[in-house]
Amino acid sequence: MITRRQALHLLGTVAGSAALVSSLPALAQNASVADLAVQGPLGDVVLGPENAKVTIIEYASLTCSHCANFHATTYPELKKRYIDTGKVRFVLREFPLDPLATAGFMLARCDGDAKYYPVSDMLFDQQKNWAFTDKPLDALRQLLRQAGFSQEKFDACLRDQKLYDAVNAVKNRGIETFKVDSTPTFFINGQRQAGSMSIDELEKIIKPLLGE
Repeated sequence: MITRRQALHLLGTVAGSAALVSSLPALAQNASVADLAVQGPLGDVVLGPENAKVTIIEYASLTCSHCANFHATTYPELKKRYIDTGKVRFVLREFPLDPLATAGFMLARCDGDAKYYPVSDMLFDQQKNWAFTDKPLDALRQLLRQAGFSQEKFDACLRDQKLYDAVNAVKNRGIETFKVDSTPTFFINGQRQAGSMSIDELEKIIKPLLGE
């Protein structure tokens, strides 16, 4: 079982974490493609071919409603039209805005690369059923049972200090190197775009890069 101390460590104060991000200057600069290619301690889980003309890197938080909206409305069309057809390479990177989102990413990472997108997609899809409840850890535990997590595995994942540090290392580099200050933030071949985008808005950027 997760102890009270561990739960407090994970859940902390959402306001404090959000304040850290909101206190950063709002910068709109693009980023070096070479710098963006540097992966975090756990590596990137990549969808699409390595030689795709367009690479989209999304910094997101699992408790961000705008991120959930993107993954519900835009991402399915992006995947169908561009990722599955080999035109776009897509990477979701961890930028948890609060300790609960950190816990979600730890669970998504806990079972290897193959479960990263199935678990993160499920947590985005079911966000209102766990992130905004009175007992979010209990709700998370119930959801992860559907992904094959026993209670012991669930608790072990959330006690993994190396995993906790690795998830936060990705966020910290996003803040320090790329000045990410909100979610979702996208880098499309290095071009920065902040905020949830429709598929039409994305296509206006993607198509010229593909020569379409």
